[in-house]
Amino acid sequence: MKSRIYLDHAATTPVSAAAARAVADALAIVGNPASVHAGGRAANGLLEGARDAVAHFAGATPAQVIFTSGGTEAIALAAHGTGLRMLASATEHSAVLQARDDVALLPVGGDGILRLDALETALKDGPALVAVQAGNNETGVIQPLAEIGAMVRAAGGMLLADCVQSAGKIAFPEADFIAISAHKLGGPPGVGALIARAPDRLIPRQRGGGQERGHRGGTPNLPGIAGLAAAVAETHDWIAVAARRAALEAELTAAGAIIHGGDAPRLPHISSIGLAGVAAATQVMMLDLEGIMVSAGAACSSGKVKSSHVLAAMGQGTGAGEAAGEAIRVSLSPATTDADIAAFTAAWLAMAARLGHRRVA
Repeated sequence: MKSRIYLDHAATTPVSAAAARAVADALAIVGNPASVHAGGRAANGLLEGARDAVAHFAGATPAQVIFTSGGTEAIALAAHGTGLRMLASATEHSAVLQARDDVALLPVGGDGILRLDALETALKDGPALVAVQAGNNETGVIQPLAEIGAMVRAAGGMLLADCVQSAGKIAFPEADFIAISAHKLGGPPGVGALIARAPDRLIPRQRGGGQERGHRGGTPNLPGIAGLAAAVAETHDWIAVAARRAALEAELTAAGAIIHGGDAPRLPHISSIGLAGVAAATQVMMLDLEGIMVSAGAACSSGKVKSSHVLAAMGQGTGAGEAAGEAIRVSLSPATTDADIAAFTAAWLAMAARLGHRRVA
C-alpha cells in the first residue's frame, strides 16, 4: 500500500500528544464545574486553569475568554451579540458569511486584501461590526488588521477578527473579538473560544445555566477545553514551515502552477495552487490515488467540490475552466518533512504532465 501523506492541516491538524493526554486526564475527573462538592471544585479548577492558559496565549484576561464549541460558534456569538449592522470582506469563511442574513460584503483586490476605500465608504453609514480574517483559510493572505481596526474604531464600530487559521502562527491583532478553534492548533475538534474585549457588552445567544459568566449556557466540554489549553501551550517553528512552502511553490511555479495570493503577505502554512484547465476535484482525486491528501480551494459539501468564492472575489471567475474552480489548497504543519514536500511535488508534476499541461517540461 502507498504511504499516506497528509497536507490538509488547514482543514484540521492531528491532535498533539500533550493535548491528547490532557483530554484523557480530564475525562478521569468526575464532577460538573458548576457543582460545589469536591469533584465539582476539581473540575472547575481545571476549567479556570485552562481559561488562564488561553488568556495568556491570546494576550487577554481570563474574564475575556468565553469557551465555545469551535470557531463557528465563537463567530456567531460575536455576530449576534453587538446589535450592530455587520460588514465582512468577500473572502471570509462561510462561518462569517452565513452568520447572519444581512451581512454586507466588502470587495477585495486581486491580491485578496480588503479594499480599504470600500471599507471607508461603508463606514460612513455609521458604526458596524466588521468581520475580517487575520489570515485567509484558502490562500493564507494576511489582512492589514491594524489599519482596518483603526478605521473601524474611528467610526465607532467593532472589529471581529477570525483568527482560526492564524492563531499561533502570527501575532494576534488588536480587536474587539477574536475567534479561535482548537483543532487547527493541535487540540481536539469541537471546542474553541471567543476572546471578547468587553464581554459584558455581549448579548448572549445560548442561554440557560449561567455558564461562561452567562455568555454561553450549557455544561462546558471540559476534556476539549483541557485539550485546547494544552495545545496553545506548545510552540512551533513556523519559519521552517514557510521555508518548505517556499521550496514547494518555487518548483511548481517553474512548471506552470499559479500561486493565488502569492504576492501578498501570507500565513506560513497555506498555499493555493492553480493548474490551468484542470478541475480542482480532478486534482484532489488524482493526488489522493498517489497517497497525497490535499483539499480543493473551498470546502466540500455532500461530496461535491465547489468553486472557490475566495478566488472569485479576487477576480478569478467561477465558470467552467476558470481559476476559481482549478485551485487546490496544500497546507503544511511543523511535522511536515522535506520528504513529504518532495513526494507531493513529484506527484503534482507527474499529474500535470499526464494531463498534458502545456507549460510542464
